[in-house]
Formats: sequence, C-alpha cells, structure tokens
Amino acid sequence: MLQRVHSESGVVFYRSSLLHSIGIPHAFSTRIGGISPPPFDSLNLGNPNGCDIQDDYERIWENYRLLQRAAGCDDADKPCRVHQVHGAGVVRVRMGEAFDTSVKADALVTNDRSRVLSVRVADCVPVLIASGDGDRVAAIHAGWRGVIAGVVIAALRELAGESSRDDFIAAIGPCIEYDAFEVGQDVLEEFIRVFGPDAPCRSARAGKGFVDLRQAIRRQLIGAGISDARIDGTDRCTYRDRDEFFSHRRDNGVTGRMAAVIQCSRSGEPSRTFI
Repeated sequence: MLQRVHSESGVVFYRSSLLHSIGIPHAFSTRIGGISPPPFDSLNLGNPNGCDIQDDYERIWENYRLLQRAAGCDDADKPCRVHQVHGAGVVRVRMGEAFDTSVKADALVTNDRSRVLSVRVADCVPVLIASGDGDRVAAIHAGWRGVIAGVVIAALRELAGESSRDDFIAAIGPCIEYDAFEVGQDVLEEFIRVFGPDAPCRSARAGKGFVDLRQAIRRQLIGAGISDARIDGTDRCTYRDRDEFFSHRRDNGVTGRMAAVIQCSRSGEPSRTFI
C-alpha cells in the first residue's frame, strides 16, 4: 500500500514503498500543504477546463515547487507536463532537448535525471512506473477512455522497449473508487469489449453501472509483464475523501488538481537505453 507522508513543510502526499526502496523521488499529491485559496485550497497543481473560476499560475508553480521539494526531487524548474486528452499518446522527454508542454498526450517517459515528469488528476488514475535500476521512469494519466485506449500499456512499451518487464515497478495512485464511479451503458460495453466477460465493472439500475479503474489498470500492468507483487496501490478515493483530495465529479468541475511526479534515481550512471 502507498504510505501517507506529512513533510516538514506541511505538504501531505502519498509514496510508494516499492519505488522508494529503489531510490526513486516521487509523490502522489493531496490537496494539503499549498498556498492556493478556496475553491483550490490549498495544494492546487492545475486549473479546471472550461471553468470561469481559475487559480493564479504563480501559486500553482509555487505549489509544484513545494511538492517537488517534499518528494525529494532535485531542484528542477517546472516539471514536464503535457496537454492531457484522455488518449494513449506517449511523449519521450529526451536528454538535452527542450520540452514542449503543449503537446497532446497522456503519458511521459524519460531517462533524463534532470527532469521531473508530472501528470494531473482530479478523479482519473495517476500511474508511476520505473525500471528496477531506477534509470527510466514514466508518469501516466488514465481515465476510463485512457484505460480503454491502453495508455498504460503504451507507456510501458515505450519505457521498456525490448527489455524484460519483470523487474519494473508500478504504483497506482489515489483515484475515484469503484462504488463512486457510475457510468453509462456505453462505457460498460467498452470495458466488456476490452476485458471480456469478467471485466472490472458491474451493471446497476437500468442503463447505468460502475467501473473499477484501479483493478482495470492493475490487470493491464500484469498482462504487460509486471508481476502483481511489484505493483503498489491504495484504497484512497478522491471522491469520498474530501479533506484530502480534489474531485471533478464531486465538485461539479469547480475544483483543483492533484499531481503525480517522478524523477529517475540519482544513483549510478545515466542510462544509455534511450537515444
């Protein structure tokens, strides 16, 4: 299970014991410990789309700095982020090259130890992955559309290449839980199409049902070659646990964003796996 960490600065985040054990600086943020005012109180790391109420980006960037320091990331400037579109696009952050934060994608991979990767969530699932030696990492944003599109599988493929996946470690962060994620019949049918008759979903009242995003992603990780013992998780729910998390669904879109951040291990020699 992920561990809850209360840093000296007041930032509260969740950490994977598996990733921590191999020296990977990382964090799944909560809403606690930042400087943003309501309704973005207080560790807000992104603005809602299509909403007239917005947080000031100077506060958002300061919140990122607070989170990165608490997580033990190097003093990188702004993290590498993408324009998230609920698809399966994966971007490689290359050593020595400028990064375009406007690119549309939902996952980032790198072996550049000077970069911090980040994805933003407010009910969707954040996933962090690292190679066993800590020299390659990925950050992934997966809502139900991303799960169906296979964004986690695509990111692992880009990260691992032709190498074995059995030494990779993955951590699934806080997201909306099974019983809170009601969807329509069309979404249920998509999950049955992709996962088969034992898909992680169930029908409820007419035309409605529920989807277990965490279990779906765990199945995809195992199917892609990561053993269940090397996958960390949590029972924290962004919808239910109001004091800890923002939730797009609970707050009708007027809410902030959590983030997952990750950086390569600083020990050893830089990887030459990526070009």
